[in-house]
Amino acid sequence: MAANPTAPEKGRGATFNPGNRFAHAAREVFDDGWASERERDGRPDGEAPTPLKTVVTIQQARTIISHNNSPDIGFSQSINPYQGCEHGCIYCYARPSHAYLDLSPGLDFESKLFAKPDAPALLRKEFDNPRYRPEVIVVGANTDPYQPIEREWKITRSLLGVFLEYRHPLGLITKSALVERDIDLLAELAHHNLVRVMVSITTLDKVLARRMEPRAAAPQRRLEAVKKLTEAGIRVGVMTAPMIPKLNDGDMEAILEAAVARGATMAGYTFIRLPYEIKDLFKAWLAEHYPQRAEPIMSVIRQMRGGKDYDSTFGERMHGTGSYAELLEQRFTIACRRLKLNQDRSPLETGLFRRPSDGGQMSLFEPA
Repeated sequence: MAANPTAPEKGRGATFNPGNRFAHAAREVFDDGWASERERDGRPDGEAPTPLKTVVTIQQARTIISHNNSPDIGFSQSINPYQGCEHGCIYCYARPSHAYLDLSPGLDFESKLFAKPDAPALLRKEFDNPRYRPEVIVVGANTDPYQPIEREWKITRSLLGVFLEYRHPLGLITKSALVERDIDLLAELAHHNLVRVMVSITTLDKVLARRMEPRAAAPQRRLEAVKKLTEAGIRVGVMTAPMIPKLNDGDMEAILEAAVARGATMAGYTFIRLPYEIKDLFKAWLAEHYPQRAEPIMSVIRQMRGGKDYDSTFGERMHGTGSYAELLEQRFTIACRRLKLNQDRSPLETGLFRRPSDGGQMSLFEPA
């Protein structure tokens, strides 16, 4: 497992595989000067590098609903159909979770993926438990439920079918235009006030987006998805997350304006988080793509993190502290007020929940 940055690979966000912090031993590449560049890469002369392939492994889960009690997150239940994410976003806060699988949060995170095909059956089992009480479940809280492999596996679509069958409320977070494929199910859920979709848009700059989120949909395609979802009667919001100082934070208002023009009614934002291995991955990425801005960017991040690369303190980790954090929050608040975002705070419906296993009997007062 490489421990040092290398030349970036096309279509990948991370430039290397940092060592696993739980491993007892680590390997580091060392050039003794005897081998040619192609010999070091294991390639004969004239042969191009072999692209890093995406490998998907089936993960046998015992349960599918994850629970959290974080005061920084507006939900307590979530589902992740996949572990690891092919989008390869360099800033992704979920990267360190791959270390628990004895893999690297770097290139491994975006190329060695895990799918949970039993997720729909496990969700039915959870819902059929007499002790279960309906509460909003967010799909895609850790990794994107519409990442490229969803086209083949269709686990997220199957989960939507279960939510609709049980009339259970859910939230979706994605930066993929693939969400348009499921407008039929989402529109039916929206008819019963059972779903809200948040589309993550970090920048309107296509070049920056390609470098920062190499396999995610282009910003314009995400905006088109917002429009199509809204036209289908689905309530949609935009997440300008994460905001990175001197890189994409200047786009905040423009993103919100573009999203509102296409029907978005909700918005949120977070500041970049660099826990564990992410800080080294992000610094290497900056050095490769934006070397002249690297130190100024990290300087502001440290100012917002009490002099550190990251501070995990509840209440501060999502937005940071200090004057720059306050300015960012003021900009967001003013923009939302001007664009009339987040005015409707009505909750999703939880009273329509039903168990088909009980015979499918509906309440006399339940809407069809």
